[in-house]
Amino acid sequence: MADKKIIAVMGATGSQGSGLIRAILDDPNGGFQARAITRDVNSEKAKALAKQGVQVVAADLDDEKSLERAFAGAYGVYCVTFFWAHFSPEKEQAHARNMATAAKHAGVKHVIWSTLEDTRKLVPLSDNRMPTLQGKYKCPHFDSKGEADHFFTDAGLPVTFLLTTFYWDNMYLFGMGPKKGPDGKYAITFPVGDKRMSGIAAEDIGKVAYGIFKKPEYIGKRVAIAGEHLTGKQMAESLSKAFGTEVRYNEVSPDAYRKFGFPGAEDLGNMFQYYRDFETQFVGARDLKVARSLNPALQTFDQWLAKNKSRIPLE
Repeated sequence: MADKKIIAVMGATGSQGSGLIRAILDDPNGGFQARAITRDVNSEKAKALAKQGVQVVAADLDDEKSLERAFAGAYGVYCVTFFWAHFSPEKEQAHARNMATAAKHAGVKHVIWSTLEDTRKLVPLSDNRMPTLQGKYKCPHFDSKGEADHFFTDAGLPVTFLLTTFYWDNMYLFGMGPKKGPDGKYAITFPVGDKRMSGIAAEDIGKVAYGIFKKPEYIGKRVAIAGEHLTGKQMAESLSKAFGTEVRYNEVSPDAYRKFGFPGAEDLGNMFQYYRDFETQFVGARDLKVARSLNPALQTFDQWLAKNKSRIPLE
C-alpha cells in the first residue's frame, strides 16, 4: 500500500464519507488508499473500517492542528461539515476554515469541498418571499456552505467544489418517508408544488467524489450533481410501487412546512421553497450525465428504493 495515494476522508462514518471509502475499497487496483478521519477511533463504525484495511485517524473539526496531523502525507482530502449536529452556520464556517487551513499546511494535492449554493444570490435578505433566519441567512445550511467556499480559494488550494443535493436517505434519516394520515392513507409531504426536486443516494455522492479524485482535470471546477430529478408525485408513485401500497404526494405551502415545528423546519421550508421557486437554476445546474460519468453506478430513485425500502418506516 506504500505506493498508493492516500485520500483523507472527513465524515468517514457518515453518509457521504462512507460512500467515498466504500468506492476506494471496491477499487483495490485504483491506486488509492482510504484514511478515515473521525473524532472517535474506538467507535464501532471506526473499528469496522479498520478491520477492512482503512487507516483510521483521530481529529476534531474544532482543532486545526489535529486536522493538519490527520492530513499529513495525504494526496487528497474530502471535506464535509455536519450542520445538523449543531444548527450553527458560524460553527460550520469555522470548521470549513480549519479544514482549508490544515489542508494548505499539509500540502494536499487535491481537495474536494462538499458544498451547496448560497441561496442569497437569488433571494437577497431584502426579498420577503421567504423569511430571513438567524439574522442573515435565507437557508442557513445552504448559505453557510456557499459562503465558506472562499476559505478554499483564498488558501490557494487545488480544490473541486462538489455541490450536492437532497438525499433520498432523508426518508429514514430525517423521517421524511411516508406517513399515515387521518384517512389511513400514506403520504409524503413536501412544499415543492409540481416542480422537480433533484435527489441522490447519499452513498453516490462519495462515489462521485472518488471519480473526481481520479481526474485531476476537475481541480478548480464546480461540479453539481444529482441522481434523478423528480416531482413529488413521481416520488410518491415510485414509493407506491416499492411498498405495494398507495403513497400520495401531499403538497403543502412552504409557510405551512416552516410551521411544522421540528428542529430545522424553517431552514428546510426555505430550502424546499428555493427548490420550487428556482427549479430551472437548481435542476439545470445538475446534469445527470456528468454525475454518471464520474460514477457509472449512479442510482435512480427506483434502484435506491429497491435496496433501501426496508430502512424506511411506514408510520
